[in-house]
Amino acid sequence: MYLVRRPWSLRSEDAEETVFGPEDCFLGDAESGIDRNSRHTKLLSREKRELRLFPYPKTGSADAPIRVSGLPARPKIGLEPKTPEEKTAVEASGRMHRVLARIAELEGALDDPENLWQRLQEAWDRAEDESDPRMSEIVRQSNQIKPHLIELEKRIRRVLRRNRELTPLNRVQEMDRASMLWMVRQPGKNTAERAGADQRVLAIVRHENFDTLENRVLHAYLKLASHFARQWLREHKRAKSSARFKMVESYFRLCRRIARELANLGVAIAEPGVPANYVLMEDRSYRAVDEAWDRLLRQDKAEDELWAWQAESWTDFCVLAVTLALHGLNESILIAQAPLVWVDEAIQGRRFLHDRPLAVFWLRESGIIVEVQARPEEISANQFAARANLWLRVTDLKTDAVERRIPVWTPHSFNRMSAQSEAQSASTLVHALRNRPGQEVLREGLILMPAHGVTETYEATSGGGRVQAIAIDAVGETLKEGKTALANFVRTCFQESEA
Repeated sequence: MYLVRRPWSLRSEDAEETVFGPEDCFLGDAESGIDRNSRHTKLLSREKRELRLFPYPKTGSADAPIRVSGLPARPKIGLEPKTPEEKTAVEASGRMHRVLARIAELEGALDDPENLWQRLQEAWDRAEDESDPRMSEIVRQSNQIKPHLIELEKRIRRVLRRNRELTPLNRVQEMDRASMLWMVRQPGKNTAERAGADQRVLAIVRHENFDTLENRVLHAYLKLASHFARQWLREHKRAKSSARFKMVESYFRLCRRIARELANLGVAIAEPGVPANYVLMEDRSYRAVDEAWDRLLRQDKAEDELWAWQAESWTDFCVLAVTLALHGLNESILIAQAPLVWVDEAIQGRRFLHDRPLAVFWLRESGIIVEVQARPEEISANQFAARANLWLRVTDLKTDAVERRIPVWTPHSFNRMSAQSEAQSASTLVHALRNRPGQEVLREGLILMPAHGVTETYEATSGGGRVQAIAIDAVGETLKEGKTALANFVRTCFQESEA
C-alpha cells in the first residue's frame, strides 16, 4: 500500500516509512482486498486498485493501520483548554460540530422532498448569522428537562438507614435482637445500671441518606449536561444576546448548582449502564432525567466516531454545498434527484445515504445537463487517477461534444491549507490528465477546504486547465463568502461552456 498526503499529489510514499501529521490528508492507494481488517473506508475503486481514507486516532497518534503522530487528541466534552494542544483540539471539535450542524439541517429539509434544496438553502442562509445559534440536544434538554430538575431540587429523594449506635436512654426508640443481647451482657441489675455512667445503650438509630441509585444517576446527568452546555456556550459566544444562548446558560448554572448540592449531601456519581430501579422507572421526573442522561451518553460515544471520520463529514458538507450552488443558478431546473436516506447514528461520519447521481440539473438557457456524482462507483481511469470522490458530469445538449467532467476535491486536515499552493499543485495534475487518453474532457477542477475562520480563494491555470481553491466554513461570514465564491465558480464553468 502507498500513502498520499493530498488527493492530487503526483507522488506516493511507502506506508512503512511515512508518518502522517496534522497537515496531511489520510489517503492510501492499495490493492483491492488487501488488509480488509484494517480500519478504513473505500472512497474509489478501479479494477484492482482502491483509494482508502483512514480515520483520525482518538489519542492523536497511532501505529496501525498507518503511522500517525502530532494530531490533537479528541477533547473531552466541555473541556476548558489550558495548553496550546488542548486549544487546537477544542477548535477542531468546534469546526466539526459546525459542519455537522449544516448536515443535520438536511434532516428537517427531508420532510418536504419537493422543496428539499430550497429549504436547505434557507437553513444555510440563516447559519450565516452567528447571532442565531444552532439547535442541539443540550438546547432541547435545556427547555424540556429544566422543569424536572427544578421539581427534583425541592424533593431530592432520601431513605432512612438503620444503624446500631450507643444512644442516650431518653432517646431510644427501637432495639433489635442484637441490641437486646448487648444489653443483657452488660453488668447491672436494671436498665439504668446496665447503661453505665454515660447512660447510653446500643439501639437502632435511623439516619437520612441521599446516596441512592436515582440520585447518583441525577448527579451523573448533571455533570455531563453541564459539560455539554459549557461546550455549546463556548462554540456560540457570538450569540450571547439570543434567547437560546441565555436559556442554555441558565440551564448550565442550574445543573452546576444542583450538582454541588448533591456532592455536599454525599451523593456519588453513577456509572454508565446501571440498571434502572423502581424510582427511575416510575417517578416522572427521575425517569425524564434518566432518559436524557442516556441520550447524552450516546452522543458522547458518537463523538469518538465523528472525530475519527471528520473527513467523511466534510465531504458530505461539500456535496450539499455544490448541489446548492447548482440549484441556485437562475437557469437551473432540477429534473431528477436520488432518494436521500437519513441515518440517525453516523456511519463512519456519514449521516445520509443516496443513490448515484445525487441530483441532475438542466440549465435551460445554456442547453446543459449537469449531474452531481458523489462517491461514484463506476469510474474511468482518469477519474481514479484524479482521486476526487465528487464529480460534476456536464453534457452539452446542443452539440455532440464529448462529456466534460469537473473533479471536486474535498481535502481535510487539522492544519489550515494554503489555497494558492494547493490550487497550483492540483492544476498540475489536471494538466497531466488532459494529455492522457480518455472518454471525457477535463478543463476545470475545484478544491473545497476548511477555512479555519478566514475565507480564501485562488485560481491556478496550467496547460489550458484551471483549478480554483475555495476555503469555506460552515457558519458565519466565511460560510457566506465561501458560498458566493462557489456559486461564481459554477457559473463561470457553464458560461465558458456556452461560449
